[in-house]
Amino acid sequence: MAATKKKAAAKTKYSKEQYLYWYESMMLQRKFEEKAGQLYGQQKIRGFCHLYIGQEACASGAVSALEKGDKYITSYRDHGQPLALGTSPNAIMAELFGKVTGTTKGKGGSMHIFDKEVGFVGGHGIVGAQIPVGAGIGFAEKYKGTKNLCICYMGDGAVRQGAFHEAFNLAMTWKIPVIFVVENNGYAMGTSVERSSNVKELYTLAEAYDMPAEPVDAMDVEAVHESVSRAAERARKGDGPTYLEFKTYRFRGHSMSDPQKYRTKEEVAEWKSRDPIEMTKERILKDKIATQDELDEINAKIKGQVAEAVKFAEESPYPAAEDAFKDIYVQEDYPFLME
Repeated sequence: MAATKKKAAAKTKYSKEQYLYWYESMMLQRKFEEKAGQLYGQQKIRGFCHLYIGQEACASGAVSALEKGDKYITSYRDHGQPLALGTSPNAIMAELFGKVTGTTKGKGGSMHIFDKEVGFVGGHGIVGAQIPVGAGIGFAEKYKGTKNLCICYMGDGAVRQGAFHEAFNLAMTWKIPVIFVVENNGYAMGTSVERSSNVKELYTLAEAYDMPAEPVDAMDVEAVHESVSRAAERARKGDGPTYLEFKTYRFRGHSMSDPQKYRTKEEVAEWKSRDPIEMTKERILKDKIATQDELDEINAKIKGQVAEAVKFAEESPYPAAEDAFKDIYVQEDYPFLME
């Protein structure tokens, strides 16, 4: 009898609402990104565009573990986190189109999504530049006496930047409430970790600063949720930062212009067999957490959301030419703008 109860408890480790949030959140990211890829091919989205397909659990598992008031910052692969946080797909799609109704009024594009209302402090185009900024945001929360923290995402290529090490040193010295996350998808653009780093297990880089760190199977949304929960508890207690290595994989290229000649079809197929959305779906159905009909309803809802986002973006206006000089300086009569 005890064994039966234990087995049943394992099946209901999290609530139905939690599993359905993970499924819906990740599926929205997937369908949004797939549509963005199609639109880029049609030249409706221009400039740089880095899709999050395959890495959705990195966002959804973290959002479910953190609290309102916490801040998020990441690199230029930045559509997933705001979608998981609840930013309007309409506003994100409009930003990809360069429209004035976008999250940054059409001035940032794909790499610079921003939504203060949900605590998303932006995507950043300079490799590693967000790392000291993320530490600074955490420091601000500590200075103000809140219990909030900042989770700072980076790619595996960013850990070779000097700013990474400078931020780690200060974050530990000052016990800043920040969770550093490296989304190790195996490649810095087209260069593998094996070719560019003597250290292959990237979480061990934290040892130089006595920073707690651990590797995480980031194709499993539950594992992401649990690792971020532990790191958040540490930060809120005043014990400082944690470094998490999310072992993940992007199913598409580095960006839309990437021919992906540096990896084999077999490698991609192997990782796709561990698709985080399919793994979550399988768990939901196997453990009878929800029915296929319930999941189909979610899928239909998301299809409508994405279609609406495209319609909204297409019908929105572009910024006016004079808008180029707006939102640059707080002081409106700054000398740069005076004739």
